[in-house]
Amino acid sequence: MPENIIVAERLGRDFTMRRPVKPGWRGWLAKSVKHTVEAVAELSFTIEAGAKVAFIGPNGAGKSTTLRMLCGLLRPTSGMAQVCGLVPWKETRRLAQSIGLVFGQRSHLWPSLPVRDSYDLLAKIYDLEPEAYRAQRARLAAVFGLDELLAQPARTLSLGQRTRCDLGAALLHQPPVLFLDEPTIGLDVVAKALLRDHLNLLAHEFNTTILLTSHDTDDIERICDRVILIDRGRKLLDTSLGELQRDYNRFKTLRLATAGEAPAYARGGVTVVEQGLHRLVLTVDTCAVALEQVIADCLGRFSVQDIAIEGMPLEEIVKNIYATRLEPQ
Repeated sequence: MPENIIVAERLGRDFTMRRPVKPGWRGWLAKSVKHTVEAVAELSFTIEAGAKVAFIGPNGAGKSTTLRMLCGLLRPTSGMAQVCGLVPWKETRRLAQSIGLVFGQRSHLWPSLPVRDSYDLLAKIYDLEPEAYRAQRARLAAVFGLDELLAQPARTLSLGQRTRCDLGAALLHQPPVLFLDEPTIGLDVVAKALLRDHLNLLAHEFNTTILLTSHDTDDIERICDRVILIDRGRKLLDTSLGELQRDYNRFKTLRLATAGEAPAYARGGVTVVEQGLHRLVLTVDTCAVALEQVIADCLGRFSVQDIAIEGMPLEEIVKNIYATRLEPQ
């Protein structure tokens, strides 16, 4: 297995579209005219075995298109890629033995069959040895808590239960790479938390490489250790989650509990978010003023009984990155 289990080099994908239909003969002419849409352009990155990477961007950024090229479901217009040492769109059958797919609410399970029967069919499709298959099924059942679900028809499962069963189905053949496209979509808070825990356990137990797309920043923070941001099919940023939070965490929230009843504060680069009885909440623009200076100033002005410093939520960090329109790398 290569050191970099996923490699994309100047990957591009165009789609040919017809213009929207307009009334009348001019509309008929417009319908006949095609135009090209660039979904992914000059996209390059590598992912090491065992990494957990978030692949994020706004709607239409090219995330799902990229995943489908890496899975062999789409052929790129330009560039090259390798997954597990294979060219996805040329060696799709061989690649299927090395990857697992969980795409949104698309299921691996047959609705009317018990989950165990679906697993049995998938084991036949993947040509798994019966003993190895049963051992893997038992292991996945323990990891994802599936023992009580295997006998149930898939159509009777809740969305959270079905997602866990789908993850199990995607991992029956022990693939070294797992592609996840919005895996927590539609799940409630409890089901999302359980699924994230299962994925982290999965990465630890099986050393599985995870490439995740999600609009839920909690998914990213709780699962991934690296972030690739794209927009309009081009890469904006490729960094660790820690560095992203450190380098782009421009605004800090400072919460103060004071002995004084009505603390008041004014300074350039500092916004008063909340001011009340023995309470003051400030937002500090660290590009305009050093956080240490504001803290020292507050300690000098007030009798501080408690102080807390909070960074920007990851969602706000990502929004700010897109707002600044970083140049593609």
